[in-house]
Amino acid sequence: MAAEDAAPTGRPVGLKSNAIGFVDALVIGLNSTSPAYSLAAVIGPIVALVGIYAPGVMVASFVPMLLIASAFYYLNKVDQDCGTTFSWVTRAMGPWAGWLGGWAIAMTGVLVVGSLADVAVSFALLAFGLDGWVDNTFVRQLLTVLLILVMTAVCVIGTELSAKVQNVLILAQVACLLVFVVVALYAVYNGTSKYPSAEPELGWLNPFGAGGAALTGGLLLGVFIYWGWESAVNLTEEVEDSASAPGKAGLWSTVVLLVTYVSVGFAVVAYAGPAFLSENAGEEEFVFAQLAGDVLGGWDWILLLAVSTSAIASTQTTIIPASRTALSMARRRALPAHYSHISPRFRTPDVSTWWVAGIAIAWYLVVSRISENALFDSLTALSLLISFYYALTGLACAVYYRHHLLESVHNFLLIGLGPLAGAGLLAWLLVRSVSDMADPENSYSGTSWFGLGPPLVIGIGIAVTGVLIMFVWRLRSPAFWRERPGVADPDLVHGHVQGSGPGRGRGQGRGHGEES
Repeated sequence: MAAEDAAPTGRPVGLKSNAIGFVDALVIGLNSTSPAYSLAAVIGPIVALVGIYAPGVMVASFVPMLLIASAFYYLNKVDQDCGTTFSWVTRAMGPWAGWLGGWAIAMTGVLVVGSLADVAVSFALLAFGLDGWVDNTFVRQLLTVLLILVMTAVCVIGTELSAKVQNVLILAQVACLLVFVVVALYAVYNGTSKYPSAEPELGWLNPFGAGGAALTGGLLLGVFIYWGWESAVNLTEEVEDSASAPGKAGLWSTVVLLVTYVSVGFAVVAYAGPAFLSENAGEEEFVFAQLAGDVLGGWDWILLLAVSTSAIASTQTTIIPASRTALSMARRRALPAHYSHISPRFRTPDVSTWWVAGIAIAWYLVVSRISENALFDSLTALSLLISFYYALTGLACAVYYRHHLLESVHNFLLIGLGPLAGAGLLAWLLVRSVSDMADPENSYSGTSWFGLGPPLVIGIGIAVTGVLIMFVWRLRSPAFWRERPGVADPDLVHGHVQGSGPGRGRGQGRGHGEES
């Protein structure tokens, strides 16, 4: 590490500013969603639900994500804090709501990192013909833990290194998906598909074609496939032009994901045809894998490798929101101070990053011992946490900007109504998720925990644990809970003051009491 990369002598160590650019942030946002892995996991269930209207459901799923991405963009403009939802909700709605939003983000990383690494290892072994190793639980879990440790080390060593690794991984998986789409559509128009194919039609973009119940199920799946793009905004203190570039990266990543998902959706539906998809609705988990083998033949290892690289990339980037949120919470005295430690050499939050990795590894190993299905159930619980903190962010945007919403049609629609509509949609999905998860039959395990489905029990357990920790820390360190909600600084809103550094605008928003 060059001497100039270190923190100046005698000054507090902070995150390394201007470490990466807009494109790097965009790539990290894309990789956090793990597009190839998400498609492999979700395309089958979606086409089983809605058939030829899968592309339309993916468009509909995009709408609440775009509206919430707008909230992230405008909140980042007035507060460049790596804690994102935690910081913004605290400023707009007070410390209690802010703390719970931060807890939800941190726990998403804990729930998903182990599973992502497991998928990365399994698909890589399959791609290289090492199927026997996949079935060996000890070997697979050992490699999974090693992968998590390596990806965590990359995160700690530096944001620039992370960005370079991500650039390579996104190119690999997008190229593989593009090969699948091109070959599948060529077979359709050339008449060489192995199934009764159908030429793509614009009508497939109608999300209501399959009916309301199917659309609801598709939207719930959409929350999962689009989740993760906000990692770009969690790097706001380390990105060039921190007031606007991270927010733009988040917005554009959702658009790129839309194009990717809809393209693959069209290719799958066109190649297989609606008859095959409806007849194989009971085997939805295997639809994409089977089609990949049929489309690519002996080259299906390409898609296996794409899913592996996708999961590897997301293993790394999913650590970022959790670690940066913990850092931000510790700086505001909402968590123990040692979580705010920043490596003097690498200028990254080393302590919080390793803690996230350690807890994620423990969760993965413990839940895996219960059963493999229990691990899948913990992933299902993700939609509860994601819907909660996304909805909270959309609401916080309108509340924080409330004095400026009627200044223009632009403000009213993009800063007020849009984020509120996104929050409302996600709140509705949250309620639907709770209702669905209450039935044990809807879980992977198919078993009952305390009379409820395992995913809902996991979600409730995480929420209760968070509330208990919050109250205990409130008693031990009450300073954070003396903060008062405020409103966006007019100078920052109208661009008269350039935001920079962690928590730009701190103390400038009216009504804050955080310097007490």
